[in-house]
Amino acid sequence: MNGPDEVALPPGQRLARGWPVLNYGPIPPFDPGTWDFRVWGECGRPLTFTYDQFRALPATRVVADFHCVTKFSVLGNEWEGVLFRTVAGLVAPTGVARFAMAHCELSYEANLPLDVLMDDDVLFAWARNGEQLEPMHGFPLRLVVPKRYAWKSAKWVRGLEFMAVDRLGFWEERGYHNNAEPFAEERYSWQEGR
Repeated sequence: MNGPDEVALPPGQRLARGWPVLNYGPIPPFDPGTWDFRVWGECGRPLTFTYDQFRALPATRVVADFHCVTKFSVLGNEWEGVLFRTVAGLVAPTGVARFAMAHCELSYEANLPLDVLMDDDVLFAWARNGEQLEPMHGFPLRLVVPKRYAWKSAKWVRGLEFMAVDRLGFWEERGYHNNAEPFAEERYSWQEGR
């Protein structure tokens, strides 16, 4: 019989010791005086938030797991930040918006369907387990999408583009699966459509 941790783990995953750090490129500097978060594209009210304005949005806590495509999982994280739905409600996605692209520092991008992002556990996080995220884990703002592999939970996010048509993100252009669902083991693009 499986223990509770084994039941929660997607196929091929193992429990991590701690929270491993993986990212492409250096950790970008952060200046709260110049940082902003821009939302544009297929939305009725494009907005740009300063750091203080974004941190003043209604915050929430979500307990959710974190699954990396490199096969480690960290279970039961308590994330704190602003729900994706809150931001979407402020900018009013148009009727043709079906996807969104998270735009991050260092030209990193992560694409996701809007129906995935509107889930009740997707948020823009600045804290985990009661402590501010460290820069190596995405501070000042990280998109957290628990039901997808962690490359979709983009670090150092600076903007959000609502789109009518999907466009591949950074890792998807390099052969990662576009959907990235851990329990289906959607790791690589050669697995799509099989």
